[in-house]
Amino acid sequence: MADEAELKIEKPSKDIGKLKEGDSFFINGKELKVDKQFLFQEHEKMKEMIVEIFNPDNEREYQVRYFDDQVMSSIEIYELVGEFEYVRREPKTIKW
Repeated sequence: MADEAELKIEKPSKDIGKLKEGDSFFINGKELKVDKQFLFQEHEKMKEMIVEIFNPDNEREYQVRYFDDQVMSSIEIYELVGEFEYVRREPKTIKW
């Protein structure tokens, strides 16, 4: 079984928690736009956050999920498939 490719996070332009509507987010070099960011769940002292992003060219929607106390090691990317199902994706690079 092959090892999972590690996600490379390129130098962030600002703290991910400060991303807001209209900001750019790049997955594998493709520019997407931030729609909104919100608290998904609170776990004692940490917060599980979601940044909703979309591709303006084809209207595909994604979620960037992370824990606020371990941002760089907890980021996961999900794509909306159908009406309600989010499927985890394994991009090579992301940046914002």
